[in-house]
Amino acid sequence: MSAFSGIVAPSYVTFCLAVRERPVFESVLKRQGRRAAYRHEPFYWQLDPTTPRHGDRPFEIGHIDHTELDVELLCSGTSRVLGRPWMTLLIDAFSRRCLGLDLSFDAPSHRSCMMISRACVQRHGRLPQIVAIDGGPEFQSTYFEALLARYECIKKTRPPAKSRFGSLVERAFGTTNTQFIHNLRGNTQITRNVRQVTKAVDPREHATWMLAALHERLSDYLFEVYDTIEHPALGQSPREAFRAGFEASGFRMERMIPYDQEFLMATLPTTPKGSAKVTPGRGVKIHHIYYWSSRFQDPAVENRQVPIRYDPFDAGTAYAFVEGQWVQCHSEYHTVLHGHSEKELMIASKELHRRRQCHSQGVAITAGKLAAFLQSVEADELLMAQRLRDQEAQATRRAPATIRPAPPPDSDKFRIDPAGDDDIVCNRDCAQVGEIYGEF
Repeated sequence: MSAFSGIVAPSYVTFCLAVRERPVFESVLKRQGRRAAYRHEPFYWQLDPTTPRHGDRPFEIGHIDHTELDVELLCSGTSRVLGRPWMTLLIDAFSRRCLGLDLSFDAPSHRSCMMISRACVQRHGRLPQIVAIDGGPEFQSTYFEALLARYECIKKTRPPAKSRFGSLVERAFGTTNTQFIHNLRGNTQITRNVRQVTKAVDPREHATWMLAALHERLSDYLFEVYDTIEHPALGQSPREAFRAGFEASGFRMERMIPYDQEFLMATLPTTPKGSAKVTPGRGVKIHHIYYWSSRFQDPAVENRQVPIRYDPFDAGTAYAFVEGQWVQCHSEYHTVLHGHSEKELMIASKELHRRRQCHSQGVAITAGKLAAFLQSVEADELLMAQRLRDQEAQATRRAPATIRPAPPPDSDKFRIDPAGDDDIVCNRDCAQVGEIYGEF
């Protein structure tokens, strides 16, 4: 007797209904894989001890990400269209407040990570305890990891192909585009439908904004408008949630980071080796270029390996750690290389390599050849766009007039002011603290 005797075969309609009642997530997972099934994965509707959290206080978790803004920009000197800028944001997970902003024409790199860290410390005097990032190569650089380790920050990488883990910063990108960027002249919304783009509506023909002006207005929007509008997920503005979190959890003065020379040096990149040999009479060699300081004349320093740092936005300047302090070094051909960025030199180096390969010349690249190339007419054609972008970006990265010193040790004399514009005031002398810390 068969095991299936007595069982009535279902009709086609009943079979289809049973198939539709199967979990969609499991079905798509088996047929199309995890990336396709991710959209059907269930949400966390309530918090319990096993649910991932977004932080219990301000500056516990910060999300960093990049996006290319939907607007064409002009050069302030030549009115030439330079393209679309990249925006890097650091968002506080607890309050949804923007902690830092960096705007540049360069694609995301370790320079973007360093500059967003500078912007956060310059504005708030601290870094998040946990930094959540995606799997981009710019976040895996030695420079960025060394900076986080130096200031005791934990780096957590979001799972690949799971965008919900970065929904906080992605939502900030979308809101910024819809509320601000898409209302500017030269925005690129229409380019999504390429066949509809004509010369009359081409964003490049209507470009009006420069990088410095956009950075100023974008800062006003993020830190004054977006910061004070009620957030639907919080029921209050990010600024109010930020202050309420500090009132409940404390200010944690031990996490303060002074915006001083030590911090600025920590945000400068170094070579893969991290040090260079002091060659007598020539100095240290960084990226084919020798840098010299009068401190290298000391016989105790010659032929020794010293830690080095270089400025990615000025090839004419570097720093070396000699006798317990950082000293400034100037490059050979300083008058030519001064003001040229690291990326500009990389473009010039690649062009020289290409020429050498075409002519089968086994000649090493030197600072003299780089300087001669940068002065040539062909370099002007090749590097003009990058040079204009770097000049525009310099206006957005100027250091403040005063450097914030280290906070006083008696942290109990500080409290949160829920009514004022500043995040901290001093019970003894409000004016003095306002001069030291400025507006957060």
